[in-house]
Amino acid sequence: MDTNGSILKLNNIEVMYHEVILVLKGVSLQVPAQSIVAVLGANGAGKSTTLKAISGLLKHEDGAVTDGSIEFMGQRIDRKHAEEIARAGIVQVIEGRRVFEHLTVEQNLIVGAHLRGGATVKPGLERVYHYFPRLTQIRHRLAGFCSGGEQQMMVMGRALMASPKLLLLDEPSMGLAPLLIKEIFTIITQLNQREQLPILVVEQNAKLALTVASYAYVLETGRVVMDGNADQLRDNQDIKEFYLGLTDLGTRKSFRDVKHYKRRKRWLT
Repeated sequence: MDTNGSILKLNNIEVMYHEVILVLKGVSLQVPAQSIVAVLGANGAGKSTTLKAISGLLKHEDGAVTDGSIEFMGQRIDRKHAEEIARAGIVQVIEGRRVFEHLTVEQNLIVGAHLRGGATVKPGLERVYHYFPRLTQIRHRLAGFCSGGEQQMMVMGRALMASPKLLLLDEPSMGLAPLLIKEIFTIITQLNQREQLPILVVEQNAKLALTVASYAYVLETGRVVMDGNADQLRDNQDIKEFYLGLTDLGTRKSFRDVKHYKRRKRWLT
């Protein structure tokens, strides 16, 4: 990847939990301005940890960046607190759709505006309702009574209310029906194309992520084992077999085939 014009750079970072558990083992990645970059990998690969290292949320889980550095817009941020990082413009949408259940949809959205200080919330709400018209219809509903898809739109809208300079999305498709997933990822693409908002998205659904991202990194056990343009990765045989679930014949791999995965990873040999 061309390193010029990158808004975010992770330089060979290591992350440790509880001062003993090494989770990330020298991860380097970049997010160019105005782009969508995906981080792919199975459960336990270190995807969510990577996002939390960027947003400063590791400290709340007794984790820390113990080596390497993270730079955002030319400034080192890996030693800063989460609040400072958020005020600098990095906003993370955490996996699991965490909403304030006893507040209305609109009240949940307004919470996201607190990072902007005294700025009026009306333009922010209009922007969110433009991208998520469904939220306009349910804005007075209690968040706890909203569907999973509506809650996903809500937490993304809440992030937009903070006027992010970089949006971090952790598994936005998790637990959603296919039609809702398509809608969410269409909105992600629109936000990037219309507002030039750079987005770093973590996804287990590699096929989906590679349709919206221009570049992607594959994580395995805390290391980047492959990276490249989305088109190249979609055509890569290993990606087809182990992340898209397709063999050379275009059929799904059986569980027996997948069991031999680690012995057959060509990119590590």
